[in-house]
Amino acid sequence: MPYGNLGATEYHPGPLPMQTIYLVYDTECPACDQYCRLVRIRESAGELVLVDARAPGPLMDEITAAGLDIDQGMVLKLDHQLYYGADAIHMLALLGSPSGLFNRFNRRLFGSRHLSRVLYPLLRACRNLLLKILRKTRINNLDLKERERF
Repeated sequence: MPYGNLGATEYHPGPLPMQTIYLVYDTECPACDQYCRLVRIRESAGELVLVDARAPGPLMDEITAAGLDIDQGMVLKLDHQLYYGADAIHMLALLGSPSGLFNRFNRRLFGSRHLSRVLYPLLRACRNLLLKILRKTRINNLDLKERERF
């Protein structure tokens, strides 16, 4: 069954291709890892792929070229656009699945751009303290001087 006019003059038989949404974060951060493994997006939004920011690759190269410090915020890539930190967590909430207590809470909390921007720096500070206690090294994708440890 055709989907009809998709803004152009052509028809596309069959289902539309699913888009891939990438979430890049520090897998050595227990809090980040738990959050990213629990968050779910609506099936209609696409497929969420978790990416280890500590592993080199083209996506990390793109993040670095954009000047985004992965040690200070996660990155969500959606529709060829990078969302960083509070904007990433806000977009995840908007894409969120309504199933499960965690996802409903996440959407309620971070569905507000304003609240995301207020809470994200506090969460990042807690994360940085946790990584300091755990004696983790920074990813330092921007190659900043004297930035080996948290």
